[in-house]
Amino acid sequence: MNFNLAEMPLPLRFRPETPMSDEELMRFCAANDDLRVERDANGEILVMTPAGNRTGRMNAAIIMALGAWAEIDGRGYVFDSNTGFTLPDGSMRSPDAAWVKKARWDALGEEEKERFSHICPEFIIELRSPSDSLVELQAKMDRWIANGVEVAWLIDPIAQAVSVYRRGDSPEMHYHPTSVQGSGVVAGFELVMARVWE
Repeated sequence: MNFNLAEMPLPLRFRPETPMSDEELMRFCAANDDLRVERDANGEILVMTPAGNRTGRMNAAIIMALGAWAEIDGRGYVFDSNTGFTLPDGSMRSPDAAWVKKARWDALGEEEKERFSHICPEFIIELRSPSDSLVELQAKMDRWIANGVEVAWLIDPIAQAVSVYRRGDSPEMHYHPTSVQGSGVVAGFELVMARVWE
C-alpha cells in the first residue's frame, strides 16, 4: 500500500479498501518510520506527526520515572511511545508509556515480540500534546480499559491534571497534583509531577 504522506496534512485518518493485515501494517509503519501510526478496530489508520520537543521531553521524564521504578520492582517491563500493541478488538495502539507483567511478556514467542504483539498492557500512560483533542483522548482511554488495561493515566499538561482510569470505575481526577501514586498492578509507582510540568 503506497501513500505519499509527505504531501498530506497530518494528522491523517484513512480507511483502506481492504483492511491492512498485521504484516501490511508493519510494512506501512516501516516505510513511514518518521511518523506515528495507529489502527482503529474498524481498520481505519491514523497517521500522526512525531511529538514536539516539549511533549517529547515530558514523555522522556515519564518513561525514566516508570523505568526506574520497574527496574527496582522487577515484576514487569516498560515500553515507550514507539511500541505498538495489537489489542483484543483488533486495533493497534501506541501509548506514550506502558507496563506489561514480566510473566506475560516472557510467555510470548520471539517472533511475536518482534511484531505489534498481541498483548494488552496492564498499565498505560497517555500524554496530551497541544494538538490532541481532549474528548478524543478520553474516548481512547475508555477503549484502553475496554481492551484489558487495568490502570490508565491521562496526563494533561495544558490543564495540569491527571485522570486515573480503572476498570469498573469513573475516572479519578487530580488537578495540579504534586505527585500521582500508582495503584493495583503498579502500586508503589509514584510520578512526581514537577518532573513532567517543568
